[in-house]
Amino acid sequence: MPGSLGEKAQRFQQRLTRLDKQPLGKAALVIILFLDLFILVSIFDGLGAHTAQLTSPYEYIPKLCRDIVLDEEWNPTNRLEKLARTVSKYRGSHVRPDPRADLKPLHATCEPLVLAYRAIRDDANLSRQLGDLLTQGKETRDLRTQLRRLKGAYDTALLETIAGKETRESRVATLRQEIADTTAAMEDRVSRQRLQAETIDQNARVRALYDRVEGINEADRTALREDLRRLNFWHPVKRLGMEMLFLLPLFLVFYLWNARSIARNRPFQALVSSHLLVVALIPVFFKLLELLYDILPRKLLRHIVELLESLRLVAIWHYLLIGAGVLAALAMIYLFQRKLFSREKLMQRRIARGQCQHCGLHLPADSRYCTACGTDQYRTCAGCNELTHVHGKYCQACGQSAE
Repeated sequence: MPGSLGEKAQRFQQRLTRLDKQPLGKAALVIILFLDLFILVSIFDGLGAHTAQLTSPYEYIPKLCRDIVLDEEWNPTNRLEKLARTVSKYRGSHVRPDPRADLKPLHATCEPLVLAYRAIRDDANLSRQLGDLLTQGKETRDLRTQLRRLKGAYDTALLETIAGKETRESRVATLRQEIADTTAAMEDRVSRQRLQAETIDQNARVRALYDRVEGINEADRTALREDLRRLNFWHPVKRLGMEMLFLLPLFLVFYLWNARSIARNRPFQALVSSHLLVVALIPVFFKLLELLYDILPRKLLRHIVELLESLRLVAIWHYLLIGAGVLAALAMIYLFQRKLFSREKLMQRRIARGQCQHCGLHLPADSRYCTACGTDQYRTCAGCNELTHVHGKYCQACGQSAE
């Protein structure tokens, strides 16, 4: 069984690189590689569009809802500023909003909150007022910073004057006047900001959102937290199912085409379908790895790291990472050296290029010995007693295997 599998793999590899039992020409190779790249990019694009139909846990329970319900970050003292920042971030984003995002289903606890927020977000006048409120808040903070700087400069100048140092009275007077002007400007800005905040607070849509926020109780928080945990656990499996619904029919089509092309001896179609079969397997492989990453590192390994940290043994985790890196490097070196760049393949390339089979020096045609290292390039074939290359797999005179 292993031998038959190895032979099948070898035949499949030959179908990827040969046409009519001859190596692919450079032009044909470039074309087939560009086709592979085009199909691979198209598959990943289609895969993204297909899986976008699946509602993720963080779309079903959006950040706004998690902030309000789970993290309890909104309270009467900061809710207006948080609302203004959320709306301004949406309105000022350079990325065009996806209208399909508003059509995704929402958790029953989140839906009234999100709908109330969207009503505020989509009100152009109210959104502008919230943006102005943020601007006024920034200007007020800038004025406070400027006032602290002026007071510091004024205190320094006043102390120098008292100490008898050379400090002009006009400088102290100027600073005093600047402090007065800045204080007046800041108070005016604070007054206008307070008036603007009171106006927004009285808006019916804003009041509707506040009422829904205040209506959240502990039972809602507990239920939402449990639902989010359950969604996070099952979402990777559901996402993989959606991805396989897209990938497996495509793989099946390429497989049937490949099998039919081989059975009917259509070498050109067998070449292309073999490449497409490999291309279709690449995203399947990566999606399975992604599922393992979601299940293992993001859950199991996180708990392991937390356990090691609690025991003050977190260094063990880094030792394991270093060990995994070394093992991965060893595996890659073995793959490249023994499989892709093996000694057998190196010998065949040297024979084909007329190089010494021992040191690689280019030799004149039919040279028996290497002029650099003296290695004999030929041996006597056991089947026909003619000379053939020492490391040739088959006799160049009779074709008998060297094994």
